[in-house]
Amino acid sequence: MTHKIPVSVLVVIHTADLDVLLIERAGQPGFWQSVTGSVDAVDEPLLQTAARELFEETGIVADGHDIVLRDWKLSNVYEIYPIWRHRYAPGVTRNTEHVFSVQVPRDIAITLSPREHLQYAWLPYLAAADRCFSSSNAEAILQLPAMTGLARPT
Repeated sequence: MTHKIPVSVLVVIHTADLDVLLIERAGQPGFWQSVTGSVDAVDEPLLQTAARELFEETGIVADGHDIVLRDWKLSNVYEIYPIWRHRYAPGVTRNTEHVFSVQVPRDIAITLSPREHLQYAWLPYLAAADRCFSSSNAEAILQLPAMTGLARPT
C-alpha cells in the first residue's frame, strides 16, 4: 500500500448567493464536507489537485473560464483523525490543508462518486458551516463572504 501524502486541498463550492454544496461521506454516513483530497505526488501543483478532486468528487470541471478555482493562499494544519491515520506513513499525525473555492451556477450538474459519497445538499452558507464535521471546513465556509467579496442577498 502506498501511503497518503499529508498535504491536501479543501474546495468550497458555492453559488453567487453563497449557497454551499456539501457532500456526505460514504464511509462515514452523517459526515458532511466540501470537496477534499490529498496530492497524488509531492510535486503535484495544488491547483491541479484541487481541479482533480473537484472533478472526481462532483463531476464539475474547472475550465479556468466559466468555472474558476480561487486559491485562498490559506492553509490549515490539523491533527489527522485516528480512524484515518492508517492511510499515512507510520508516525504521521498532522496534515496541511490548502483552501480553495469555486463559484458555480446553482443548476450545475453534480455527479457524485458513489464509492466516496452518498448524497449532496445545497445549503445557505451558515447552515452549511453548521453541518460540517470538520472545523477547518466550517471555518472556511464562514469566511466565504470575506474571501469572495460576495454578500448574502437580503
